[in-house]
Amino acid sequence: MKADAGRKYRAYRTVDQDQVLTGWGHTARALWNVALEQRVYLWEQRRYTLRSAEQCEQLTAARTDLDWIGDLPAQAGQQILRSLDRAYDNFWNAGHPAGFPVRKKRGHRLSVPFPGQAVEVRKLNRKWAEVRLPKLGWLRFRLSRAIGGTVRNATVCRDGNGWPISFGVHTGRMPDVPNGRLACGVDFGVAASAFVSTETTPRLMAPTLTANEKRRLEALEQRKARQITYAKKHNGGKYSRRLRMTIAQIAKLTTRQANRRRDFTHKLTTDLTKNHGLIGIEDLRVKNMTASAKGTAEAPGKNVRAKAGLNRSVLDNTPGERRRQLEYKARMYGSVLVAVPPFHTSQTCAACGQIDPESRKGCGRLFACTRCGHEDDADHNASVEIEARARRTGGSDINSTRSIPRMRVPATGRRRMREAQKPVHAR
Repeated sequence: MKADAGRKYRAYRTVDQDQVLTGWGHTARALWNVALEQRVYLWEQRRYTLRSAEQCEQLTAARTDLDWIGDLPAQAGQQILRSLDRAYDNFWNAGHPAGFPVRKKRGHRLSVPFPGQAVEVRKLNRKWAEVRLPKLGWLRFRLSRAIGGTVRNATVCRDGNGWPISFGVHTGRMPDVPNGRLACGVDFGVAASAFVSTETTPRLMAPTLTANEKRRLEALEQRKARQITYAKKHNGGKYSRRLRMTIAQIAKLTTRQANRRRDFTHKLTTDLTKNHGLIGIEDLRVKNMTASAKGTAEAPGKNVRAKAGLNRSVLDNTPGERRRQLEYKARMYGSVLVAVPPFHTSQTCAACGQIDPESRKGCGRLFACTRCGHEDDADHNASVEIEARARRTGGSDINSTRSIPRMRVPATGRRRMREAQKPVHAR
């Protein structure tokens, strides 16, 4: 039985458990690097492909000779080597986007994996449970939702809030039958996080950081830059205790930001897949969209500052993560996800099909077709066009003969958008 679902919980460790997990995390990172280096060396020197079966035998001998490896549970070390096998398999798979396995730096997020046979989970009450890990004992975690299946693997990883624990669970749930609900198109953007074609107002993601948190994060980043510069000049690059405290405070804020972003994404994708039978989205290349802002303080790039803010806004809306969640949730709730080409969706009139950049002057919020006079919010017009393309591409079995709803913005809304575009001259 393979894991077909994931569960993540917040763990509450003791001081001793925190020290043990930190040491194990660095050992797991070093073991990954050593195993990867061994495989690369054997292939370059002898053209020999080394797999985890042989490396597990060598790991048994290394645990006897090296205390720092012997302190790590044997099951965790074997799981790391199997993960390296999967990384190689993904790299060799032409249809998988993964690249060649890379070495993990010291700043990489620490994690310790365990197979399902090595852990034991028991429920304490309605809100709490605990898991028994090899050589660590019972680790308590907040039971925010039922596990709902057989635990196949467990991973303890460190983030800004501590050591959450994740379970790979086999639920045995089969894909649902088509739900037969309405079709929709969704336009993911920056000004409007998501605009659904069957709705008149966009869905906006609340700021992931408050104004005070943004100021604090900016101050911490500046402090970190000063402390790193001091460490390079006076300590030979060695991080001080204060610098590590600054990095931990930054990690705590960014983890809080990521949790809020993930919460909105899960709620959005769940609602879309439950209430729609066909969902059309743009086939975006996020990596290419955000690849132009490259540069450092020593070697500044071209137009980096102008593009960096837009890149942060695009990545903050996580279009790639939304697509990933829509893919697996569509199978769960009987929906169909169709990714359409994104070319000219913002310049195409959803009423007559005319493509004209003049219909959306200055990339504003108003779309006014130069041919038929159709007026609408630009993002909503794009979502209707995305829905039409999704119907033509993969929606033949989702009531494709039904007319596409043409929902227009009220006249007051159009007037407000026109007034927002007029320049304000100082008197």
